[in-house]
Amino acid sequence: MQQENTRVFDVLAETFAQEEVTTCFALLGDANMNWATRLEERGCRFIYVRHEHCAVAAAMAYARKTLEVGVASVTCGPGVTQLMTALPAAVRASLPVVVFAGESPLKSAWYNQGIDQAPLVTGTGAAYHRLHFPSQMPTAIRDAFLQARTERRPVVLGIPFDLQNLPWEGDLTLPTPSQMLQNEPAALPPSETELTHAVDLISNAERVVVFAGQGAVESKAGQACRDLAAKTGGLLTTTLPARGLFHDDPFCIGITGSFSTEVGLKCLQQADLIVAVGCSLAFHAGGGGQLWPNAEVLHVDIEPRSISQGQTVARHHVRADACLGMESITAALPTREQHWRDNELAERIRTEPADSAQFEIEPDLLDPREAVAALEDSLPLDWEVVNSSGHCSAFFAQMPSRSNEHFLTIREYGAIGNGTSFAMGVAAARPDSRVVLFDGDGSALMHIQELETMHRHKMKILIVVMNDGAYGSEIHKLRSEGLSESGAVFGFSDLAGIARGFGLHGQTITDVSQLPAALEELEQVEGPALWDLRVSDKVVSRITRQAHPPRS
Repeated sequence: MQQENTRVFDVLAETFAQEEVTTCFALLGDANMNWATRLEERGCRFIYVRHEHCAVAAAMAYARKTLEVGVASVTCGPGVTQLMTALPAAVRASLPVVVFAGESPLKSAWYNQGIDQAPLVTGTGAAYHRLHFPSQMPTAIRDAFLQARTERRPVVLGIPFDLQNLPWEGDLTLPTPSQMLQNEPAALPPSETELTHAVDLISNAERVVVFAGQGAVESKAGQACRDLAAKTGGLLTTTLPARGLFHDDPFCIGITGSFSTEVGLKCLQQADLIVAVGCSLAFHAGGGGQLWPNAEVLHVDIEPRSISQGQTVARHHVRADACLGMESITAALPTREQHWRDNELAERIRTEPADSAQFEIEPDLLDPREAVAALEDSLPLDWEVVNSSGHCSAFFAQMPSRSNEHFLTIREYGAIGNGTSFAMGVAAARPDSRVVLFDGDGSALMHIQELETMHRHKMKILIVVMNDGAYGSEIHKLRSEGLSESGAVFGFSDLAGIARGFGLHGQTITDVSQLPAALEELEQVEGPALWDLRVSDKVVSRITRQAHPPRS
């Protein structure tokens, strides 16, 4: 970078490059295009999306998959207001993201896209910083990356674009990058008092379930969880984000929470101790104790909780790194008889369906559970799997043979429409792998324009859409209330035809026998593709039946 003719946006781009930003998801406008052009010239890969929301949502998935800070960029005004769904989702998922957002020019007395952006952003729980002094901007950017990492939440930078275009008049020496200021913290061991209490609690329990969350994944506590379960004769289970952490263990009962299996629910009702490891104990993960009415809860976490989402969730705690805490507890425990584990239970876990309820399926439509089972048997195990939101996600959650290493879901805000963005983020993080997105038709249609982004960037994404011609959750809730479902039904969109219109390979599937040939055909496709699975809307997920029983 030369002093002569250097603009502020040059220095800002150099500062981002020094933060080792190699991928940015963006949609350009007046307030970010010069900076983005310079950063791309410095070797950063830009993925240019068709909607600002999708830039931040893709950066979220990229952050989760790489364990780095995700980076996105939007222009000022409408570019920022489009982020109001993505930002709270990133906040609730504790994902570090930095967003380079412009601001309207300071020199203008009036600007048609001018808006006070800060209250909108901070209202989502994200941080917002106005960068109005060029000489301080590099340090402020560095500090934003440090804040995103330490607080695990998105940080939005508002930089007026007239200031970005000024000649740089300051020192060209950049601040020390954030990576050099943040030391990797040493793993926190449990205190002797808490360790002794945990050992006594577990020793006196008859039926132990070890329940692992995303914190257990990130601290690499999987083996430590397995060891404790084996030593106590207990069972294993995970939250949905941690799904697949114990995929090859015969005594893993799958997901605990809204998507529990029938066998899993019966086991949880018999448990007398839940050892929750690195999880938030949220309501949808059974945190209120509704799934384990007879069990005490021991929470092993850096920040163990007594209360979560307004409910008492745990009365016993070990404050420690998930892996080190579990290793310490297991080492101190005496070995005992296998109270719970036997071949009969392992066989039930392996063979019994997640949901055995019977439904009448119309001709030429699929039972979504049958479709998921066929996909589980057909798709390669090393493909990256992305599970979106909506009613269909309850069915797609039941793919027990797949490792967590190849799985991603971000559902904390409950918003549909994010699947395409998450798939793009994973594809950017794992460019050599095939990504398969499992989504619903209502969700896929919300940001269908991103099919063009996938095609343009030649992303190896297969979108499998469970198409029931409606918003699945809403029709089932309306039916349970005895109300008209007309507002939630829109018919079977020709999603395969829409995909072909964007340049993708598209195929409609109405019978699972089509899957082997479809998979063989996919092997010849370099870029993205879409499978439109026509499914019956008569099949209601277990959690929806439970939460919304028909009115008498």
